[in-house]
Amino acid sequence: MKRTAVVSTPTLEELQAFVHRALCQRDKLDPLQAPIRGSVIRRSGRTCGMFFQVQGPRLLSSYAVWAGDENRVIFYDSSGERAGEAALSDAPDPGLLAA
Repeated sequence: MKRTAVVSTPTLEELQAFVHRALCQRDKLDPLQAPIRGSVIRRSGRTCGMFFQVQGPRLLSSYAVWAGDENRVIFYDSSGERAGEAALSDAPDPGLLAA
């Protein structure tokens, strides 16, 4: 996923599913065998996005960061290199993650 895609993910579940599919597709992983994990990112005490990680065989790990304030997802490969980006035309409110 090198070019910037524009996607609509109005709910957290849709955002997570999109990120999971993209990370698995890039590394040719079976989504059923490579579960996604996520954690909330806070800046100055305020929720601003999420960090996602998918782990595959042989210690392969891919990452994505949802920058909620910027309405984009940045993807990283297992070596930590930036692998792509997606702009979000519709995204969940990161402030609702605090609940």
